[in-house]
Amino acid sequence: MKALRLLLAIAGHTIAGVALAQGVLVPQAPAAPPQDTLTRAAASVGIKRCLPAITRLAALSVQGSRSHDVLLDWDRKRPDAGPMFSLIGIEYPNAGVAASITAIPDEAGACTVAAERISVAPYTCASIAQQELAGYKMTRLLPIYAVYTDDKEPTSSVSLIDSPPGCLVIRRYVEYGWKSPAAAVASPAAPGTPLNKTR
Repeated sequence: MKALRLLLAIAGHTIAGVALAQGVLVPQAPAAPPQDTLTRAAASVGIKRCLPAITRLAALSVQGSRSHDVLLDWDRKRPDAGPMFSLIGIEYPNAGVAASITAIPDEAGACTVAAERISVAPYTCASIAQQELAGYKMTRLLPIYAVYTDDKEPTSSVSLIDSPPGCLVIRRYVEYGWKSPAAAVASPAAPGTPLNKTR
């Protein structure tokens, strides 16, 4: 038994020594964060102009998820000049949600981008509105459907649709005329013209 413990200790030191030697001989660069599936898919079909906006929205959509996958539609004849539509299925440890991201380039070199995150909450819509949307303006569209907006975020909305025993929650964001911050730095805006911001 004593000999076995000694052999295990020697083996452990040997393995540690090899690992240490490998670390000294071949410096290990920090691993790059994994790229989201939508960014990889969009880049692989030739989408470039709106890619920074797509990446930003996709990263926010899948943050904290266990896994995700994407359905992508794009203009095959003009991949970088036509619209791109996507639907992302996202798996969390205790829930599944969907997100939709759309990007449409324009002739001026900007993009219109839209994102929706769709989930089902095991609570009533009234309780969600009370807990999370205090201070938002509510517009009732149907007896079961209300839209909440905040004047500080005029391009965003939260829709709550009663679906007993839970609530269907759709968070929506739209931005017109988005330009990559890199492009804005390369060609400064005219005086008095605000630069578009990513969110």
